[in-house]
Amino acid sequence: MRLFAAVLPPEAAVAELAARVKALRALPGADGLRWTEREGWHFTLAFFGEVAEDVLPELHTRLARAAHRHHPHELRLAGGGRFDDRVVWVGVDGDSEALRRLADSAEAGGRRAGVPMDRHRPYHPHLTIARARARSSGHGSPHHGSSHHGSSHHGSSGHGSPHHGSTTSLAPYVDGLMDFAGREWTVGELSLVRSHPPAPGVPGQQPRYEVVAAWPLGH
Repeated sequence: MRLFAAVLPPEAAVAELAARVKALRALPGADGLRWTEREGWHFTLAFFGEVAEDVLPELHTRLARAAHRHHPHELRLAGGGRFDDRVVWVGVDGDSEALRRLADSAEAGGRRAGVPMDRHRPYHPHLTIARARARSSGHGSPHHGSSHHGSSHHGSSGHGSPHHGSTTSLAPYVDGLMDFAGREWTVGELSLVRSHPPAPGVPGQQPRYEVVAAWPLGH
């Protein structure tokens, strides 16, 4: 099964972001983007890809240990940026360093469990809200709505799928996130999430995400 470790924002934070995204989707050209449904909003910490059944017990054990070693911490959804003209994302304010440490532990847990992992890259949290529909050329450089929010990272909600440039400029949508700052919330849980790919040949269908296990932080 296709798995990743993640932090899921609470419904109150999701609702605040959904109100801002609704305004962004009313901007000219918004139909040129594929907007991620709110049910799919999450911060990927480590992407494991296809995990064999016989590896799952050890992966669960390792992630439980990772969660135990970290304490709950405070974040808020805030600001945003883009990857060229491919992806629009929302960043975080608060104890993002604690989130980075949790991501590093989740990745290390996957490696120790025997999951084949890509090379380590520094983790910069972001939550993807939209992707370009059209493809042309692009180089994958991150662009930021502000200097203190996230950038490229080792596990987006796209989970390694390649994307290229778009004929739709993402600048207006990033500008629309510049002053966004949601309520503070507590990261208190590490989740293991399964990604169910969309059915082939069904236009507009998005992946479905299922939480298969979760561990409280600090317990």
